[in-house]
Amino acid sequence: MKKLEKTEMKNKKELLNKNTNIRNEIIELQNAMLKTKGVLIGDNEKCPLKHNFGDELYVREIFMPKGMLIVSKIHKYKHPYFILKGEVSVISDEGSVRIKAPYYNMTPRNTKRALYIHEDTIWVTVHKTNKTVLSEIEEEIIEKEELLNTDFVEYELKKILKKEVL
Repeated sequence: MKKLEKTEMKNKKELLNKNTNIRNEIIELQNAMLKTKGVLIGDNEKCPLKHNFGDELYVREIFMPKGMLIVSKIHKYKHPYFILKGEVSVISDEGSVRIKAPYYNMTPRNTKRALYIHEDTIWVTVHKTNKTVLSEIEEEIIEKEELLNTDFVEYELKKILKKEVL
């Protein structure tokens, strides 16, 4: 019994280290993107946002055109997301996956993602809040980030892009 517990603890520690490394690589990718001329941040003409409100709900929709590389913000709380249109590769602490619409799932709290957009994509998130001022909502649901200093992410992106070219 004790040996099994030690093995389980070792596996959890290895997973935690892997997840931390992936997160750091996504942040490093984000930092490199921020240094690139012409980088777009937030709501912009190529990736416009739409905002809707319900009873204590904030619904955020983003359009992401084919060929874009996007790094997400870190959300403080678990929430649902829906991919209404398109196809996207997602790299996160949980690994790498290619998703085709229609699709929905739950975003675990503190998730940060790197996305490669294979087809024009519409991605919707839903957040519980009674606020309606966007800056207040962001302060409530988004973690403040310190941009840190990418082998897994770079490797996964190369695989994704290689398939895209073929």
